Amino acid sequence: MTGTGTVANQAATVDPGAPLLLFDSGVGGLSVLRKVRAVLPEAPVIYVADNAGLPYGAKTEAQIAARVSGLLGRLTERLAPRLVCIACNTASTIALASVREVLEVPIVGTVPAIKPAAALTRTGVIGLLGTEATIRQAYVDRLEAEFAADKHLLRHGAPELVAAAEAKLRGERVDPAVYARAAAALRAMPGGDRIDTVVLACTHFPLVEDELREAFGPEVRFVDGSDGIARRIAHLTQGQAWRRTEPDLALFTRGGEDVDRLGPALAAHGLGRIGIF
Repeated sequence: MTGTGTVANQAATVDPGAPLLLFDSGVGGLSVLRKVRAVLPEAPVIYVADNAGLPYGAKTEAQIAARVSGLLGRLTERLAPRLVCIACNTASTIALASVREVLEVPIVGTVPAIKPAAALTRTGVIGLLGTEATIRQAYVDRLEAEFAADKHLLRHGAPELVAAAEAKLRGERVDPAVYARAAAALRAMPGGDRIDTVVLACTHFPLVEDELREAFGPEVRFVDGSDGIARRIAHLTQGQAWRRTEPDLALFTRGGEDVDRLGPALAAHGLGRIGIF
């Protein structure tokens, strides 16, 4: 067990200007950043979107693991963050363990919020929306076995919702049929008419929660892991000093008009600078 004196010593050695690094395949991690801002408003942040690799959900496990590990290795070497948050369910369920073996900074991952959903459901039927890569992971199987063994978990891969969230933040109109199709796919499964709780197992999806609520109806509650992630980051950085010397930065792995159109949404999340990594 780590004593309070050791924790205090560790906190004292952290550069107050060292940022938190939040990493996602796109802008989905902004849903996590929003919650981190609420508990750590003074924390300097670098948000990294691997938009050159988007969407992760259509890639193989080997491709995702290699890409995420390589990028985070270069990012931590160059940016020297005090903590890395993989604000992406797909990357976390596939690459979290390998990244932790390589990097020497604290790593916080993102996993489907099956445990709180199991506590919330009254009908015992839970829907889970994620990427195609996330929903097939053995990690999700283990979460279901540990926390929802007496429930009925229905999974659906909804890559359209990733694109919808990205488009929404660029200020584009999204066809409501996208959200209706996601709801209909879960409802069509055996027992789907009894779903009363839906796990948003992709950080993009809370960005379109209002639209999903309209599609599912008022009787369905939505759960994601962002509150728990923010609490974990606050716990791991407890006692550390913070100093923001310049506006927070959003880095992308590819430039272009799509990135330019994200400017207002990034600014609304406190990211005043944009760069290409």
